[in-house]
Amino acid sequence: MDTPTDPTVSSEAPAGEPSPEPAKAGFVADTMAELRRVVWPSRQQLFSESVAVILMVTLSAFAIAAIDRFYSWANTQVFR
Repeated sequence: MDTPTDPTVSSEAPAGEPSPEPAKAGFVADTMAELRRVVWPSRQQLFSESVAVILMVTLSAFAIAAIDRFYSWANTQVFR
């Protein structure tokens, strides 16, 4: 974590007092710095991984539906 360059601005507020306004600006600056370090996926990676996620969610939904129908059928067979 980077230390603040301005010694007059403290990132810690005294107990019971709200944090100072410059801390909010520091948060936004730190967030922007972190976002600059992110390695963003290419368009091809984004597309292929999105397709994989959609496929897995669809397959999982079908598997859960099949199991639900089986247990529903078994329930009607046992408790007629």
